[in-house]
Amino acid sequence: MDYESVIGLEVHVQIKTESKLFCSCPTGFGASPNSQICPICTGQPGALPVLNQKAVESLVKTALALNCRVNEESIFARKQYFYPDLPKNYQISQYEKPLSEKGYLMISEPAKKVGITRIHLEEDAGKLLHTIGPVELKYSLVDLNRTGIPLMEIVSEPDISSPEEAQEYLSRLKMTLQYLEVSDCDMEKGSLRCDANISVRPSGIKTLGTKVELKNMNSFRGVQDAIAYEIERQIGAIRQGERIVQETRLWDAGKKESRPMRSKEEAHDYRYFPEPDLLPLRLESQWIENIRQSLPELPADKRNRFLRDYLLSEYDAAVLTSDIHLADFYEKTVKQNPLPQFPKIVSNWITTELLGRLNEQNKTILDSPISPPHLAELAEMILAGTISGKIAKTVFDEMWQSRRNPKSIVQEKGLTQVLDEKEIENWAALAIQQNPKAVEEFRGGKEKALQALIGSVMKLSKGKANPERVNQTLKKKLSIDSK
Repeated sequence: MDYESVIGLEVHVQIKTESKLFCSCPTGFGASPNSQICPICTGQPGALPVLNQKAVESLVKTALALNCRVNEESIFARKQYFYPDLPKNYQISQYEKPLSEKGYLMISEPAKKVGITRIHLEEDAGKLLHTIGPVELKYSLVDLNRTGIPLMEIVSEPDISSPEEAQEYLSRLKMTLQYLEVSDCDMEKGSLRCDANISVRPSGIKTLGTKVELKNMNSFRGVQDAIAYEIERQIGAIRQGERIVQETRLWDAGKKESRPMRSKEEAHDYRYFPEPDLLPLRLESQWIENIRQSLPELPADKRNRFLRDYLLSEYDAAVLTSDIHLADFYEKTVKQNPLPQFPKIVSNWITTELLGRLNEQNKTILDSPISPPHLAELAEMILAGTISGKIAKTVFDEMWQSRRNPKSIVQEKGLTQVLDEKEIENWAALAIQQNPKAVEEFRGGKEKALQALIGSVMKLSKGKANPERVNQTLKKKLSIDSK
């Protein structure tokens, strides 16, 4: 019997604010333990929460970008659970009346709609630090700096069918959040965390199987690997006659396996009730509409505009709009020159040479030592015939190392492309003399043999000869010599 998987994702996103959700404590990453806390976020008796408006605005932005309905009235709730890093022994969250519901995100080719069940606001818990060593010496420390950090939880419908779709959903969601500038989505800093609910069922059956929740996945690749493992584990267990238990499991990235953590809680386990210290949140429809009108150009719209305005391929447009900073870098470069062929040559240099170097060194476009004006200058010199493509790579290497502009590098090193017909004719004559076999093959009808002769000329000229002139000159000389 064949089985299919059903996957839903719960994504916790740290909202980019200067202060916490219900107090004025800062949210900066990397501060000394317990240095960013106060009576409110540590749950001291008598301390009252005050809602952060920026967090609400950011969630509304996200909801509108994800085609969600924004509820004009929402209610905060107390979610009861008992962990050492949750000083109040409850989390302020939203339950029955969240801020936003019923949206979707498009993924895949062909397009597939993944439903968004809800997006709600909640505060983060703290962090436990566990020591490693003999049992008698083990202890745990608690850092409450994260306590009260504003989060939005984005809960998908169980519309995802494979680990690959899950990864694409996360990638597109992250891209949207970064375009909105509501979060930096840095998984290493805990700004974006994902839990996955996974079940399997016989293919074609509509009834859902028993779901298992997976936690502790700290990268998109980790999410994909963990989901793939859990699908295989469940299918294997069913085929052996075992019963799938509803539980929460932890993903061990080192061992590439999951292990049981606890039985899966239901909503009633958390004993939700309305938060008595916060009034219902009421939003005016005009305020929501003003936020809608202020939304930036989103990834899909930008990709379509790049296809239309810059005549790029689907692949190039997708790569260049996959990161808002990369898209901005590209447009700043392209706007330096109005020539119709300029956008394509710039795209080629960014997607191959520049991104290749950055990826090798695990850097982003923000770390690029080559600026948009300098890359534009390099592209202009190629189009003008000042330097060849081969020389351009040499110049690019120097730009990467020194951060200098390409014109000064070309002038200093004498790399200007040779266009003089007499010089090119001399190199062509010498190449013909040194490569009799290639000459014979070309005259025998093998067009590819000409490439060997062009290569010889380029070697003799140390890459300075204009390739197009070399091609024309060789064909002309070979034609005359054969008469």
